[in-house]
Amino acid sequence: MSDDLNPDECSRRLKALADPERLRIVQCLQQGEMSVGDVALALDAEIANVSHHLGVLRNAKLVVDRREGKYIYYSLHPDVFRPGTKAKKPAVLDLGCCKLELARP
Repeated sequence: MSDDLNPDECSRRLKALADPERLRIVQCLQQGEMSVGDVALALDAEIANVSHHLGVLRNAKLVVDRREGKYIYYSLHPDVFRPGTKAKKPAVLDLGCCKLELARP
């Protein structure tokens, strides 16, 4: 039996998303790339907590980061994120094993 599901990767991604704060971060990042401070401000959360959650999402390959000076900017990983369209098609996270439609931010 072939294993096209890739249960290890799928499980890691689903576990990363199984936290309300991380789901809020994913919803926030639908708008585009943001710094840790910008995400914390948008969610009215502590920077240290947001940074921790972004690290979990990065390890699950749901977000990517880039450094610019002393700031780190995060965005949803292009391999899993499909933005919505103006024709009211919802944004989607394609986890490989399943697809999650995202509520608009």
